[in-house]
Amino acid sequence: METKVEPNAVEIKVEPNAVEIKVEPKTMEIKVEQEAMEIKIHRDIPEATVVKTKEEEEQPLSPAARVFHAPKFNCYVITVIGVKKKIEPDVVIEGLKQSLIRHPRFSSKMVNKKIKNIQTQRWVRTNVVVNDHVIVPDTQTQNIENANADKFLESYVSDLTLVPLDTSKPLWELHLLDLKTSDAENVAVLKFHHSLGDGMSLMALVLACMRKTSNADELPTLPYQNRSSRSSRSGFRFLWLFMVLWSSVMLVLNTICDALRFIATAMFLKDTKTPIKGDYRLSKPKRMSLVHHTVSLDDIKLIKTTMKMTVNDVVLGVTQAGLSLYLGKRYGEKKKIVGDDQESKSNSNDMPKRIRLRSALLINLRPTTGIQDLADMMNKGSKCRWGNMIGYIVFPFSIGLRKDPLEHLGTAKRIIDRKKNSLEAVLTFIVGKFMIKAFGVKVTANLLNKVLSNTTMSFSNLIGPIEEISFFGHPITYLAPSVYGHPHALTMHFQSYMNKMTVSLTVDPKVISNPHQLLDDWEESLRTIKTAVQERGSTYQ
Repeated sequence: METKVEPNAVEIKVEPNAVEIKVEPKTMEIKVEQEAMEIKIHRDIPEATVVKTKEEEEQPLSPAARVFHAPKFNCYVITVIGVKKKIEPDVVIEGLKQSLIRHPRFSSKMVNKKIKNIQTQRWVRTNVVVNDHVIVPDTQTQNIENANADKFLESYVSDLTLVPLDTSKPLWELHLLDLKTSDAENVAVLKFHHSLGDGMSLMALVLACMRKTSNADELPTLPYQNRSSRSSRSGFRFLWLFMVLWSSVMLVLNTICDALRFIATAMFLKDTKTPIKGDYRLSKPKRMSLVHHTVSLDDIKLIKTTMKMTVNDVVLGVTQAGLSLYLGKRYGEKKKIVGDDQESKSNSNDMPKRIRLRSALLINLRPTTGIQDLADMMNKGSKCRWGNMIGYIVFPFSIGLRKDPLEHLGTAKRIIDRKKNSLEAVLTFIVGKFMIKAFGVKVTANLLNKVLSNTTMSFSNLIGPIEEISFFGHPITYLAPSVYGHPHALTMHFQSYMNKMTVSLTVDPKVISNPHQLLDDWEESLRTIKTAVQERGSTYQ
C-alpha cells in the first residue's frame, strides 16, 4: 500500500467522526471506527509527511560513491541470510518500515542534476514504499530439498548479478525465498548498491535492524577486540622510545615501498596468469556465481590461541594454503589435458616455482560506527558517521605446496604485520580522492579498474555477533555477504557468527567453474593446519 502526500501538505488530521481519508493521485480508503483504532504518525517515518530543510533533502554523493557508479566499476553488495523458520513477509515488511527505511541512504534515490552547468549526482529523499523493494518470488520450491535447493539458491542469486537496481527509487531490495536448503529453513537475500556505504557500515546497519533471539529488546553483541597495551614504566622508557622511533622510520620506508609498488601495478606490474585470474580488459557485465560454506570458528580460534595470532592472520594463512592446494590441482589437470601422463611427473608439483598472486584487501578508514549508534539513528533520528571511506592494501600471497603447513601461517603473518606498519591504505584513499577532484570520476574509475585488473582477487573479513540473533523474529543460521562488479574473477569474504565462520566466494564461472572445490580445499587446509598445531603445540616459530 502506498501513501503519497503532496509537497505542500504538512500534517494529517483525523477528526473523531471522520470515516474516510482519500489521498491523490492514487485513491485509497482507510476506514477508521471511532475509539476502535488510533492512527499514529511519527515524524521520522519516510512514508509520512516530514518537513525537512533542503540540506536534509539533498546531499551530494561522496567521491567513492561516485566511483561505484562508474560504468567500469559498478559494484553491488549481496548478503544471503539463512533463517531457522518459514519467513513471514508481512512481518519483515513491517520491521523494515520501523528500521531500515528510516536511514537516509535507504530512503533516498540517486538523481543526476546540473548545477552551474556541471553534472552532479545527489541523494534526494523520497517517500519509500517498502513493498516495492521486497520481492517474494512465486516459485514452486516447496518440494525441492537439500542439494537441489542449494543449486536453486545459487542460480537465483547468480541471476541477480545481471539485473541492475532501479535508479528511480532507493538502491536496495530484499528477496524472500520460501526455500528449504541444506543449512536453512528459508532464505533472505539483501542486495545493495555499494554507493550506499562501505561493506562494514552496511553490515553494521543490517545488524542494527536485528535483535538477540534471547532478548528481543537487545541489539547484537560483537566480540570485544582486546588491544595489547605497551608498558611505559621508567625502566623501559628508553627501550620504548627507541621502538617508537624505529617503528616511525619503518612506517615511512614501508609506505614509500608500497606506494612505488602501487604505481608499478597501475602501470605495468601484473600478476601471473593462473587458473583463477580473469581478464577484465573488456568491461562487459558478467554473470557471477556466489557460493558459501560454513566452518567451525572454534577451530580457527584454537589455531589463533596456540600460534599467538589474530583470527585475521589465521584466515589469511589458511587462504594461502587453500589457494596453493587448489592451484596445484588445477595445474595438474592442465598437465593431463596436454597428454603428459608420466607417473613421476604427475605426482610432482606442477605449479610454476614463482607465482605472483596478489589480493586487494579492503580497509575501512572511517572510525567504526557502532550498532547502537545506527539503531539510534533509525529510532530517534540522531546522526552518526556514514559513507564510503575505503582504502586498499595489495597483499601478496606466497603460493606453493609446503611440507610443513604451518609455514603458510608464518608467511602470511609476516606480510600482514609489515602491511600494518604502512600507510598504504590511507595513501590509496587520498590519491583516489585527489584524482576525482583533478581528473574526474571516469579517469579515476579507469585507473582503479586497471590496478585491480593487474591483481588476482579481493579479500575481506568481518566480525559478526557472538550470540544468536533474529531478523524481525526469524532466528538466523548464517550470514554470507559478498561483493561483485569489480574486475576480479575471485572474491573471498569471511563472516563470523556465533561459533561459525562462513566463507563466501564470488567467482566468474568462466574462469573458476568449480568454486565448491576451492571451498573444499580451503576447509581441508584448515583441518591440516589445525592437526599440525595440535601435534606441535606452540613449538613452531
